Amino acid sequence: MITRTTEWPAPAKLNLFLYITGRRADGYHELQTLFQFLDHSDTLTITANNSVQITLTPAIEGVKTEDNLIYRAADMLRQKAGIEAGADIHIDKILPMGGGLGGGSSDAATTLVALNYLWQTHLSVDELAELGLALGADVPVFVRGLSAFAEGVGEQLQPAEPEEKWYLVVKPEVNIATVDIFTHPELKRDSKKRSLNALLAGVYENDCEKIVRSLHPEVDKALSWLLEYAPSRLTGTGACVFAEFSTHEAATATLNKLPNWLQGFVAKGVNTSPLLTALNAHSTDCQ
Repeated sequence: MITRTTEWPAPAKLNLFLYITGRRADGYHELQTLFQFLDHSDTLTITANNSVQITLTPAIEGVKTEDNLIYRAADMLRQKAGIEAGADIHIDKILPMGGGLGGGSSDAATTLVALNYLWQTHLSVDELAELGLALGADVPVFVRGLSAFAEGVGEQLQPAEPEEKWYLVVKPEVNIATVDIFTHPELKRDSKKRSLNALLAGVYENDCEKIVRSLHPEVDKALSWLLEYAPSRLTGTGACVFAEFSTHEAATATLNKLPNWLQGFVAKGVNTSPLLTALNAHSTDCQ
């Protein structure tokens, strides 16, 4: 076991496109989506120990520790590995909740990857991804740490290398529950399945965007503003929207023009997750 205190990023993701190609008998939707990471992350500070206690700080109001995805990920890993171990975990949370940036899934994935290293449980990436899938459909892509084209319910991953652009990400003052969008009767569910090459060559769209804009005027207003400056769309089921730029300077210039009713940040799209970079750095330090 490695007991020194270490820091681990839990990065945001964008769905560069998202198409819904069908609905399964169990209610889940068949998707085609392109995940890319951002160099903008929550930070987990973790100290592993030989106790059987997993502590989380700060507490989230209204959420029991045992229900937190970070705790659940740690406990699942511990049970899978058949070990008695503990950890003190502190999260510096900067990714908005309910924003479509994958913050909760990313936090869970970082917990799995970091504790697999710190506890020296030696689970493979495939095993960690399988554990992560039980926590959420987006967790495996964060565990694997490479931008990916996803199909099925999001668990069938194929490595992809979209252009690493700069993005201005904006969070309207609204939280959106994914279930509300995927259960909406007017959601588009019949997009044609296409090959990755065909999708990459086309105009990127998000099948959830029309419904989200109709239900949430704040999102519609934010997108309308962004579209004056650059190609812009919804990520996931929202509420965050993003505009793409070729340079940091162009993205920052638009950020500086944001009206006072919007808040946002500029980040670089990266095809190798900051989590994977951190894992490689920690592993090198121990050699």
